Amino acid sequence: MLVVVGACAGLSACATTGEFEALKSRVDTLESNVSAAQSDAAAARATANDAVNIANQAMDKANEANARSIDTETKIDRMFKRAMHK
Repeated sequence: MLVVVGACAGLSACATTGEFEALKSRVDTLESNVSAAQSDAAAARATANDAVNIANQAMDKANEANARSIDTETKIDRMFKRAMHK
């Protein structure tokens, strides 16, 4: 068992500076990619929030137009009934 531990320790100590730098470069690239992904996600979230706000405004306008339409229909119906009773 001691031989296996010694061999592992010996092998891990054999990493060259070049290998270390290559690994560090890969880690830096991954960190950069994660940062870019987080930035993209934040931008997508902001765009989605804007879209929700616009949809809510459109829904408010549609509800307002529907209420006006119902009001107008009611007025026309009353005028029609008055005209029929004369």
